[in-house]
Amino acid sequence: MGRYVITAGPTREHLDPVRFLTNPSTGKMGFAVARAAAERGHDVALIAGPVALKTPKGVRRIDVTSARDMLAAVEDAIGDGDCVFVATAAVADWRPASCADRKLKKGLMSDTIKLVRNPDILKGVKCRHKIGFAAETNDVMSEAARKCREKGLAMIVANDVTEKGAGFGTDTNRVTFLKADGSVERLPLMSKLAVARRIVRFAEGLA
Repeated sequence: MGRYVITAGPTREHLDPVRFLTNPSTGKMGFAVARAAAERGHDVALIAGPVALKTPKGVRRIDVTSARDMLAAVEDAIGDGDCVFVATAAVADWRPASCADRKLKKGLMSDTIKLVRNPDILKGVKCRHKIGFAAETNDVMSEAARKCREKGLAMIVANDVTEKGAGFGTDTNRVTFLKADGSVERLPLMSKLAVARRIVRFAEGLA
């Protein structure tokens, strides 16, 4: 069986110990992929941002907070790169340039926050096969195709997060598989676990 490294959930980019930038990702899609891969007997490392989900049976879980934490955990889990990396996490593109060690007093805070760009985990890491996600609100397929090409992916899973039943926090998803060879597979609305099982079957075919 193969080795899978999967990211899930959001990251939190702290401004101070109690304030942070984040997004609505709940991690359900990534945890479903981890479960589906474990069901098939694969060795699974699940790197999770801050989420409230139970670890799937047979999965090794590593909890992280920030994008930089996630990158370090991914690089450690990938090791020699002989694995499948499935990046479902909604990683923050930006973080505050500095993080205060104490809560910032409201009256003393600036009305602007200087941001710096976070590392692009999916683009930067090296492994045998990479599968990514494109959660978009417009130009879904063109954005997905660009990301698939620029990040050297075997496949990207695209969806419109404004569509009913396909956004953050739902138990279902409606996705399109866009593969490196240019082929497109549009799936109907189905459970995230069903989508996850299709992703794992695709990844198994890459070996």
